[in-house]
Amino acid sequence: MTFDRRTLFKAGALGTAAALVPSGASLARTDRPVLTHGVQSGDVTWDGGIVWTRADRPSRMLVEVSHDPEFRFARRIRGPLLTPETGGTGHVRVNHLLPGRPVHYRVTAEDLDGRTRSEALTGSFTTAPLGRDEVRFVWSGDVAGQGWGINPDIGGMPIFKAMADRRPDFFIHSGDSVYSDNPLQPVVTLPDGRVWRNLVTPEKSKVAETLDEYRGQFAYNLLDENVRRFASQVPTFAQWDDHEVTNNWYPGEVLDLPQYTEKRVDVLAQRAFQAFHEWMPIDRKRAVDGRVYRKFAYGRNVEIFVLDMRTYKDRNTSPKDQPGVVLGAAQAQWLVRELSRSTATWKIIAADLPIGLTVPDGTDIEGVANGLPGAPNGREHEIAWVLRELKRRRVKNTVWLTADVHYTAAHHYSPDRAAVGDFDPFWEFVSGPLHSGAFGPNALDPTFGPQAVFVHAPPAANTTPLDGFQHFGEVEATRHELTVWLRDATGASLWSKTLRAA
Repeated sequence: MTFDRRTLFKAGALGTAAALVPSGASLARTDRPVLTHGVQSGDVTWDGGIVWTRADRPSRMLVEVSHDPEFRFARRIRGPLLTPETGGTGHVRVNHLLPGRPVHYRVTAEDLDGRTRSEALTGSFTTAPLGRDEVRFVWSGDVAGQGWGINPDIGGMPIFKAMADRRPDFFIHSGDSVYSDNPLQPVVTLPDGRVWRNLVTPEKSKVAETLDEYRGQFAYNLLDENVRRFASQVPTFAQWDDHEVTNNWYPGEVLDLPQYTEKRVDVLAQRAFQAFHEWMPIDRKRAVDGRVYRKFAYGRNVEIFVLDMRTYKDRNTSPKDQPGVVLGAAQAQWLVRELSRSTATWKIIAADLPIGLTVPDGTDIEGVANGLPGAPNGREHEIAWVLRELKRRRVKNTVWLTADVHYTAAHHYSPDRAAVGDFDPFWEFVSGPLHSGAFGPNALDPTFGPQAVFVHAPPAANTTPLDGFQHFGEVEATRHELTVWLRDATGASLWSKTLRAA
């Protein structure tokens, strides 16, 4: 698709997110384009990765890439037009790079006349190795939820600095990357008299319904300097959960909430899906269905399987005592097939919903566990099939990572404690929230025999980020060992576990 200058400007502004520029940047239009929300990278492979940016007006995205930090021998890539159709965002896959090497990229936006360019913004990532190198990464989820947004009094969202300080190879964003259904207030007075102050934008002042309002959710997080710096230094493997759309959503749902004028969740989900892919550094070509679920190898030690436990799930009102769906047949079969084909030592399953924690939706069920003892049923039925097939195919060294429940925990699952015995023992590690209200702990469903080996949860629901219950997890993998740390917002280790490869 091609555009001329007149057509682009006739299309109007790039959306309300155009006004959301980081602190310190000029709000006024200049005589050249402005990159408004920094740069990001993601979906890194052994020979490249996705580079992302956003401009304040129609322009051409240009990327220079080099293994040299001074950009000697840099290669220039002519990227897409940044237009109103994508809210001014653009993605470029940079490739033909060397494996296991630092990559430096420099992004500019060129005016459509080719006469002027924006100031350049730089970022970096490391391509995946091919051998059995040590791999270090972090994971977590849940950003700007429950009324707790960017607070300048505490330096914004400081946990992102703590994660960057760990110098990870990559970040798995486990979902709830935004809270489209949680409006922010400028000032919140806490019960003990403390005051929480939020940076607030128009898009964060109401629930998101329009495409521009969904775009504004992602734009908001990138107003924080910690988030922008982290995004420029650490590549992301992103997935989504419910709050990218609305709380506890499922396909076909019709809302009965007065704050929404658009009640059809399928309509809202499509708008949110577009904004998610516009604003996150995702390579849709790598997704099996063009949406979210996909896999990435990071050397011979680690392969990551990113799940979508939202798009294909059944209704939360479905019977708890009958077989249900959370992955859908195609995704479940893909997961088993690709895990069995994987030659990586450690197979990381990035799940946006925990397996054994009961997550209610009123009197219904939001998560996988149905809250009932005995044989697997509801959505557990599908997970039971996956676990059974992995045992039958002798797939070893699977580790499940998740967020969602807003506290951190380590769960060990064993057939010796379970209602079923046809699966191998495995670990599930939970970590969150990054910057939201803290909750929990949730009740464990006994079906798969989980044991809570470690839990760090707040004393009260919706505990603020001021109170020390924000978390991320860290993993270090070698050929023979995998170590998991559960960390707080300062980066301090709360608990760790080392697993030996089978």
